[in-house]
Amino acid sequence: MELTLLGTGAPDGLPRPDCPCAACASARGDQARAATALLVDGALLLDLTPGAALAAARAGHSLTGVRQVLLTHPHDGPAVELPPGLPSAGRVPDGRVLTLISGHRVRAVPMDAPGTGYEVTSPEGERLLYLPPGGAPSGMAEVRPYDMVLCDVVGRPDALARLRAAGAVGPTTDVVGVHIDHEVPPGRELARRLAAAGARAVPDGTTLLVGEYHAVPDLPRRTLVLGGARSGKSVEAERRLESFPEVVYVATGGTRDGDAEWAARVGLHRERRPGSWRTEETCDLVPLLAVDGPPLLVDCLSLWLTDAMDRAGAWEEPKVPDALRERVDELVAAVRATSRTVVIVSNEVGSGVVPATRAGRLFRDELGRLNSAVGTECEHVLLVVAGQALALRG
Repeated sequence: MELTLLGTGAPDGLPRPDCPCAACASARGDQARAATALLVDGALLLDLTPGAALAAARAGHSLTGVRQVLLTHPHDGPAVELPPGLPSAGRVPDGRVLTLISGHRVRAVPMDAPGTGYEVTSPEGERLLYLPPGGAPSGMAEVRPYDMVLCDVVGRPDALARLRAAGAVGPTTDVVGVHIDHEVPPGRELARRLAAAGARAVPDGTTLLVGEYHAVPDLPRRTLVLGGARSGKSVEAERRLESFPEVVYVATGGTRDGDAEWAARVGLHRERRPGSWRTEETCDLVPLLAVDGPPLLVDCLSLWLTDAMDRAGAWEEPKVPDALRERVDELVAAVRATSRTVVIVSNEVGSGVVPATRAGRLFRDELGRLNSAVGTECEHVLLVVAGQALALRG
């Protein structure tokens, strides 16, 4: 099944008209994107957008053979002019199956937002799933993996999580991000965000073969996310796992009786996390790393180290106690041996002034050593500065 992406952008395109944001300002050349529309085997057009005929011609195709035009979402604004010779555009009722004269079977997939998803099966049996902007499947039953999925990965990462939970996205499924808007700067940052979800983006006009082998982006099994206070490191860590159906969030900070400000911080973190995630409040990380299970998000190592130093009585000792060294070594060994996907957050504290107290200097030095040791065991290490993630490894 041959699929040509006549556009890959949000309904308003990218850059958005009259938008002054940095992402729109840099969306030029091959980073500019028309509203998403797909041409399937020259016979089926999914979403009718302005300039579709011209976009097809630029990609070396014609719309003269199109037998069916289907819309996935309400199209706001003035009606799009129908190119000569095309059938009228319409939508298939949820759950209904439409068989085209070309032999393609199209099934309408219910969404949790206004719009319709379409499952397209070619006469040869290749299967693709195309979801509307801002939509995720509603009440999806278990299905075998699609060959290709096209969806709003950035705007609705939970849609990809639902598809993974239902078995619709497997290890070999080619996930292509579409409906791309200005939430993420185009280019390398967009590619990095999509790759973290096991997806990719392609320029407008690209033709893909559904079912053809394509190297799915490698998902790093162990990731360390470093950053200073309020740098965005926790948001970056959460973003790396939000497209997965089950995640265990390991909060190492615990609770602090009578500290309203701390409770507010914890509450903000909790509200940001998907409802399907499970939270464990513990500093006992080694047993969690030693067993199989869904991905772990550990936030954060600096609070884990505070607890470890408390237990070892390290704050007043003239030298670092052996008990603290042993506990750190156990954690590093557990990170090295774990078979789970794990994202670990930690503070980068070595770039500021030298602390005025011995305890402060001890904590800074020990956290620096811990970050270095854990980072050595991770395939991917990120430093977050002013909300921007810089890849140090991977």
